[in-house]
Amino acid sequence: MSANQDQDPAADRKRGATAKKVSALGKSEPPVKPPREAEKKAESEVSEAQNKAKNKAKSETKSETKNKAKKKTAPKKPSAPRVPTQKAAPAPSKGAGAPAPHPNLEKFARLDIEAIADNMAQLVDQGRKALAAAIGGVNPDEARSELAANVADATKTLGAVAEYWLSKPDRAAVAQADLYKGLSEIWRQTLRRYGGEDVAPIVPSDRADKRFSGPEWNDNPFFDWLRQSYLLASRWAGDMVESAEGLDPQTKARAVFYTRLISSAISPSNFVPTNPELLRATMDAKGENLVRGLKMLAEDISAGGGVLKIRQSADQKFELGVDMANTPGKVIWRNDVMELIQYEPTTAEVYARPLLITPPWINKFYVLDLNPEKSFVRWAVEQGFTVFIISWVNPDETKATKGFEAYMHEGVLTALDVIEKATGERKVTAAGYCVGGTLLALTLAYMAATGDDRIDSVTLFATQVDFSDAGDLQIFVDEARLAALDESMARTGYLEGYKMANAFNMLRPNELIWNYVVNNYMKGVEPAAFDLLYWNSDSTRIPRANHSFYLRSCYLENRLARGEMVIDDVRLNLRQVKAPVFEIATREDHIAPAQSVFRGARFFGGDVTFVLGGSGHIAGIINPPSKDKYQYWTGGPAKGAFEEWIKNAKETKGSWWPHWLGWVTAQAPKKVPARQPGGGKLKIICDAPGEYVRVRG
Repeated sequence: MSANQDQDPAADRKRGATAKKVSALGKSEPPVKPPREAEKKAESEVSEAQNKAKNKAKSETKSETKNKAKKKTAPKKPSAPRVPTQKAAPAPSKGAGAPAPHPNLEKFARLDIEAIADNMAQLVDQGRKALAAAIGGVNPDEARSELAANVADATKTLGAVAEYWLSKPDRAAVAQADLYKGLSEIWRQTLRRYGGEDVAPIVPSDRADKRFSGPEWNDNPFFDWLRQSYLLASRWAGDMVESAEGLDPQTKARAVFYTRLISSAISPSNFVPTNPELLRATMDAKGENLVRGLKMLAEDISAGGGVLKIRQSADQKFELGVDMANTPGKVIWRNDVMELIQYEPTTAEVYARPLLITPPWINKFYVLDLNPEKSFVRWAVEQGFTVFIISWVNPDETKATKGFEAYMHEGVLTALDVIEKATGERKVTAAGYCVGGTLLALTLAYMAATGDDRIDSVTLFATQVDFSDAGDLQIFVDEARLAALDESMARTGYLEGYKMANAFNMLRPNELIWNYVVNNYMKGVEPAAFDLLYWNSDSTRIPRANHSFYLRSCYLENRLARGEMVIDDVRLNLRQVKAPVFEIATREDHIAPAQSVFRGARFFGGDVTFVLGGSGHIAGIINPPSKDKYQYWTGGPAKGAFEEWIKNAKETKGSWWPHWLGWVTAQAPKKVPARQPGGGKLKIICDAPGEYVRVRG
């Protein structure tokens, strides 16, 4: 409040009077402002509590023993403020900010986190079994579920953070006092707004946060109070995790993830009573929106086989081979793990050296052939390449034992054999994307060890070979999670497609989960047709042996970078790979972080050209020149610190594709007459995009 207001008795009397009624959404009878004396007293008591806690924390030395009595106190966590009546202003002890006496925190510091985590897991499983008993479909003797393992891990991880703060009660008291002070300031600011004053928010709006983009979140004092209080508490929780000392990097990363996940879930924007937009939509539609939403919810649970599979795009708007994945081509080979597609040429001459693309099997290959405007495959064909791409099988239980070794032999190495039969060319240039690039890299190491030189150059899109700092997905990988996952995959023979999709969605919960929960199931609005999100939801299963090897050997043990990975009795060493490598990372990638890709580029034994693209894991790679979006940086090989490389790199606007074209064609500029699929020794099996890609996960 301003100094003039502090000295104006009339203003005090005015603030104590009843304000006039305001409009419908949260604007019913306004509260009466507490007298200035009570407000000042509350402020004074909060400040005094903070100072006492901070002074006490500073005076505590390292020589204190564990048996020292800790009869200190901490302020109560404030509850949501209640609107005062007209008859009486809120009492200072329960109002805008007066602290409560400190409880004894010593007993909380001694909690058995392991036991609590285990009990939470058992609670989840018992609840699941009770539900199964009511509706059927789950074996009560089934081993602990993955959900229970996740709950146990979250409890244990966040318990480690709590243990740090509660080990010294005064440290926790200072942190709680900071939160209490912030919430109290927001409440006082809200009271002033109800009194008719125009005051700036304590927590300003963020235009980038679409959850609170509606005008009521700022114009209406009640919803503004909700927004500010939620954001302040969420940021406070994040700061508590970041400030916790003594946690190993993996535990801290998981704590950050769980805190973000919980904060996203409890946002007031996710619930009808606390979201003004949902309230308005429900009143306008007389509840029909909720009926439509419930219908979609039931359909999505049914589509997921009893598990919610959130729809992100209008699936019926797309047809493979017609609207997407429609670059003309033919399937010329099929085995247990892949179909090999050869695309039809559009130029009279083509480069003699064919291009083989190894996509990831976590999603389907047509991310590289979404539509004519976004297709890397179509663009490469137009540049004069004979393009081949692997379309991985969507496996069932019969493929449970197909691991990396099978994907290497029956996938990449078989594709090289087939390409030679189709074109007569022994040498090829190969490109790999994400985990497809990881497979390609270890295949190159295997080929180097066995004297196979058929791959003449290599391009890696957002690919990791060193998993020491592997990004957000690493939080899902530890011994407990792998044990639970192995138990689950042992029953089916594969990883369910929706589980991997859910893992990716949880990395961006606001955009990929709650945005659709609110729009689909509460507003009752069918999502728009979006090709990239259609592809994202077209999930694939993964064979048990393949996924278990990948998570354990790469994410958990980092064997390839350490030179300890063995495939088909051959120890792999990336230093033996002498073929030139073009490595493209993207600056905002949270799946294959640029720093991790940069570090991995140093393990190859030949020349490596490192390029950094703008945007993220998908948009940064699928960035056609015609769109003129983003940018890329060039600065030579991956040497020195990543930050220094960026500092000295040259920025170029637009797509990195033409830069790659110049690099790859300079190595083998020779051209030959265009080749048609089926023109060699192989018969055509079917039209692209083939049959494997049509199998839904």
